[in-house]
Amino acid sequence: MSKQDYYEILGVSRDASDGDIKKAYRRMAMKYHPDRTSGDKSAEEKFKAATHAYEVLSDPQKRRAYDQFGHAGVDQQGMGGGGPGGFGDIFNDIFADIFGGGAGRREARGADLRYSLELTLEDAVRGTNVTIQVPTWVECQSCHGSGANKGSKPTTCHSCHGHGQIRIQQGFFSLQQTCPTCRGSGQIITDPCRPCHGQGRVRDEKKLQVKIPPGVDDNDRIRLNGEGEAAPQGGMPGDLYVEIHIQEHPIFQRQGEHLYCEVPISFVTAALGGDLEVPTLNGRVKLHIPSETQTGKVFKISGKGVRTVRGSAHGDLLCRVIVETPVDLSRKQKEILREFEGAVDAQKNSPRVNKWFDRVKDFFDKMKF
Repeated sequence: MSKQDYYEILGVSRDASDGDIKKAYRRMAMKYHPDRTSGDKSAEEKFKAATHAYEVLSDPQKRRAYDQFGHAGVDQQGMGGGGPGGFGDIFNDIFADIFGGGAGRREARGADLRYSLELTLEDAVRGTNVTIQVPTWVECQSCHGSGANKGSKPTTCHSCHGHGQIRIQQGFFSLQQTCPTCRGSGQIITDPCRPCHGQGRVRDEKKLQVKIPPGVDDNDRIRLNGEGEAAPQGGMPGDLYVEIHIQEHPIFQRQGEHLYCEVPISFVTAALGGDLEVPTLNGRVKLHIPSETQTGKVFKISGKGVRTVRGSAHGDLLCRVIVETPVDLSRKQKEILREFEGAVDAQKNSPRVNKWFDRVKDFFDKMKF
């Protein structure tokens, strides 16, 4: 199988400058680095391929050999050495810029953004795809983030020689500070891009597709790597955090993996029992109400709750019955109820009422006025 072209791996042309090659690798390293992709084997392979390609193309001698003889010109030279042009130099140069280590130039990183997304309970439980529009800074398409006008390129800062920092000797002490000439970028733009005024980014609205996994809950956050603000002059973009907010539901309340709802029942159903249908997020189910059910009784319907993002089993639906007192009674209905009350044996048919009155009597008997 033929090996993939190193220029294609980094997405640059064969006449790309050293700065373009370095910038392309920095972007790929930030996107596919194992610390940012959580064990994604495909991303890890892309990261290794990009690192190998950069190791060749960033070394003038190896690049000349590769341009002339292809892979055969560099395969025998050995890779990953710690000397000049080896992986040690690449690591110090590139990853110090990306992750903030070392004393070299550090490009500004774009700001992280937060987006508040409202979802219905149904969409949160089942998962969905949502299109959002985020106002932000995006990479300038005219200069592709470099900040330089078409036909020109940024030049290395003459004060810091591209490091972005300068060292000042004060007696026995040596101080390092951001270069005042290039303000830490390590480059000078003599002919700035007109659309972005040399910033390498413009204000725009970004449209994104967000995949909502099943089971997300209120205040959960979804992180979209590299979808935050673009950085000035081609630095790494920030991340976008989509914060989930669940809309109030007319029937259900959610607590973790469980759903709760109140089910009003009539006085007759509470006394004599019966069957009724209650809603779930997947349709209707039958709920049996036994006779002599008291208001506030909670019935559990197993498996009709929510499967959380990190869980494997569904929660339960908990139905709290509320016995509804009849309203707007006619004269005849009132007479029937009074007749019924007269036929009730308080000792036998209303034990909770009797116990309460007994406790009240004991309470007053023990009080001293």
